[in-house]
Amino acid sequence: MIDGLDLNLPERTGIYVLDAEELTIIETGPSLSYPQIKAGLEQLGRTFADIRHIIVTHIHLDHSGGCGQLVQETPNATVHVHPSGKKHLARPEKLVKGAKLVYGSSFEDLFDPVIPVPETRTNICNDGDRLQIGKNRTLQFFDTPGHAFHHMSILDEQSNALFTGDTVGILYRGFGPEKPLVLPSTSPPQYDTSSMKESWKRIEALQPTTIYFGHFGGSDEIADIFHSTSVWLETWISLTKEVAAEQEGSGTLSKRLYQSVYEMYADRDGTTSAWEAVKMDCHVSALGLYQAYEKGRL
Repeated sequence: MIDGLDLNLPERTGIYVLDAEELTIIETGPSLSYPQIKAGLEQLGRTFADIRHIIVTHIHLDHSGGCGQLVQETPNATVHVHPSGKKHLARPEKLVKGAKLVYGSSFEDLFDPVIPVPETRTNICNDGDRLQIGKNRTLQFFDTPGHAFHHMSILDEQSNALFTGDTVGILYRGFGPEKPLVLPSTSPPQYDTSSMKESWKRIEALQPTTIYFGHFGGSDEIADIFHSTSVWLETWISLTKEVAAEQEGSGTLSKRLYQSVYEMYADRDGTTSAWEAVKMDCHVSALGLYQAYEKGRL
């Protein structure tokens, strides 16, 4: 795993390198992660020219925003994406517009440039499709909406590890050695509660030995992962309904989400960057939860 230093935060977004016969990376991070990917490959004795496959779990800019830039430097690579994501890689204007609404004046520092990916360089991954990246190594793709409609998870059949992007949630590593802190990721504009819960059931049924998160790293404590993210989702849904009943908005909800986590984990002595990430994620998740409530998807 390469730390992409997304949002200029350590241990924020992971870019996974599968050092197979056909070198494969899962996630690109934003363009901000480009130097980290280059340095990480150099540590492996590899170059951009060695990359054969670039896979993005979904097309939110923190996972795929650097894809176009990377494609320019990887002449032998094919980009693999969910069927609903291909058009957005080729024409990222809507993604950029949405990200600017969330990140405001910080957008340029965090995400520029967002370069289109030529459709001739992309391959659509349908549910159940397989990709062979080595003589004895195959990846399988699963449609796992909830966080976004255009989301897929990738099973490495060799290791039985599953790369889940944001569907299962976010793993925070800066809170000590206790049970993993995993919070749901309910980003706008497509968060959908029922779809997310169905995806969780499907992922659990695959019985992966390890789950690798887009944010950040992996864990083999599968039962604890799903316990944490499911309990927090129900807590946050309740808080959303309370805030809506009080006719308050997503700003109030953001504060309440963060406070609920802080009250539970303040004694873990989390790192400054970890708490900063939690606060930011609560803000984004509040936007998605409140929007889902208004659209009847909560």
